[in-house]
Amino acid sequence: MSSGKVKTVQLWDKSKDDLMKQLGELKTELGQLRIQKVASSGSKLNKIHDLRKSIARVLTVINAKQRSQLRLFYKNKKYAPLDLRVKQTRAIRRRLSPEDKARALEKTKKRNTHFPQRKFAIKVRPQVNATRMDNQILSHIY
Repeated sequence: MSSGKVKTVQLWDKSKDDLMKQLGELKTELGQLRIQKVASSGSKLNKIHDLRKSIARVLTVINAKQRSQLRLFYKNKKYAPLDLRVKQTRAIRRRLSPEDKARALEKTKKRNTHFPQRKFAIKVRPQVNATRMDNQILSHIY
């Protein structure tokens, strides 16, 4: 029988077969403890609690390993299962992709190349008498 609590760090190093075997052992031990709880007066609630949590840890590691393998399998595929895709928000998922956003009609491309955005040069007038200008502006305000 196992010694109750299982450390998750140790589970990551084990193979899937070892994890499944350990899961079976934990489940049988939990079943036996439940029978003992009903049969005898001395309840072992703490041990049952620890076993349930250990089973959950083993299952979590099994599922996480399986999901990571699936992620590797679907990495370069065109489609991935919904549960392996990025969650994000619904609006973000429905946005155009950058490639689709950059697409333009042939006519639009021609217009952009033949009539590009014009660059204007701005001529700056030197400020002759800044204080006189400021006084004129202030006199109009008040």
